[in-house]
Amino acid sequence: MPINDIQTIIETARNRLLEMHFHANCGHIGGNVSCLDAMIILHHRVLNPDDRFILSKGHSAGALYVTLWTLGKMNDADLKTFAQNNTMLPCHPSGSGIFGLLFPTGSLGHGPSLAAGLALAAKHNNVPRHIYCLCSDGEWQEGSCWEALIFSVHHRLNNLTIIIDQNGLQGFGTTKEIISCSDLTPRIEAFGAHVQHADGHNCGEILKSLESKSADKVNILILNTIKGKGLAFENTLESHYLPLTEQEYRTACSINTQRGDL
Repeated sequence: MPINDIQTIIETARNRLLEMHFHANCGHIGGNVSCLDAMIILHHRVLNPDDRFILSKGHSAGALYVTLWTLGKMNDADLKTFAQNNTMLPCHPSGSGIFGLLFPTGSLGHGPSLAAGLALAAKHNNVPRHIYCLCSDGEWQEGSCWEALIFSVHHRLNNLTIIIDQNGLQGFGTTKEIISCSDLTPRIEAFGAHVQHADGHNCGEILKSLESKSADKVNILILNTIKGKGLAFENTLESHYLPLTEQEYRTACSINTQRGDL
């Protein structure tokens, strides 16, 4: 599938994501928007049927749901139940009936450990399977992430790719303000992983990096992204918590219409 077609799918998914969050009056949209490009590219261009995906940054469940929608694994009726009572689509992916969901996630920092276990099991069983795990940068303040990294480097889990959505914002401020870290690169490289970078809103860069895997090391892809990109509260703490107002929603849709995306 050409990159231009992927970009069209991303814009369609973005519009559906905005609609879904607006009607649910649900927050956490900033981190959904920042990782949506990578989520779409991974599922449409990279994942093979035997591969596995873990969403560690559970706040971005909406991005996963609309990605599955673009693949025909969910329908509009499913998405209308997002964040409602008795839904199979809660704000963190924890229910049954979600295509490809292996684990409930949302307690941040657990994804890398689960992914490392799957990758090691695949190696032991000689299964040609690649494991992908999407994290936030804020959750790398959890010790479990670093334990998983040490484990993965030691076992040379070259069949594991951990993608980090590095938008620089977390629940109480910027990562630089909270832990004096705006770029995880030097810290992760010090452990011996194969680290790559990409503009998290550039389809070509994301795809090229995902396809450029190390032959003998665990793969880390750091995506430099903008939280709430294109929204009224772009790159602000408000994008982590607040739902879209009607005016903000309509303005975002209007901007996409002007781009020819609707």
